[in-house]
Amino acid sequence: MKITKSWSMPNKNTFEIKPIKKLIYKYYKDYYISIDPFANRNKICKITNDIDNSFNTDYNLDALDFCKQFDSNSVDFVLFDPPYSPRQISECYKKLGKSVNMETTQSSFWSNIKNEIKRITKPNGVVICFGWNSQGIGKKRGFINKEILLISHGGNHNDTICTVEIKQTQLF
Repeated sequence: MKITKSWSMPNKNTFEIKPIKKLIYKYYKDYYISIDPFANRNKICKITNDIDNSFNTDYNLDALDFCKQFDSNSVDFVLFDPPYSPRQISECYKKLGKSVNMETTQSSFWSNIKNEIKRITKPNGVVICFGWNSQGIGKKRGFINKEILLISHGGNHNDTICTVEIKQTQLF
């Protein structure tokens, strides 16, 4: 596994950070069936979603509902850039006039989506996760780490941790 550290100014649009964009395109292929459940304004993947309908995405669903639409083992590439904290989830939902409850702010929010990503990703499929930790989708779900990129933003800003994982063809 390759681990790289880079420095970049903070940007709420994660994929506009140069080292992150470079990492994505290192693994992305045009012929992939690719999805982004939290696309915001990004158009990297072929199929995009964002719960906020002010963004020009293919779907405006909750990320879990979006992922549930796909058949098992049908997606080659996933960008997983969810809100990084319960506070960010709460702010997003409140901004959209949606109710915020325990279901939307506890760890099951991320776990349920990760379970769906596991289900829909093809064997040898690539998932790139972004957040404040390096958990990614995880070994217990049949993924192995290929690469980790740590983006230090300096000052009081949290680092962005990017994990590239590959779904194993068989679980051990």
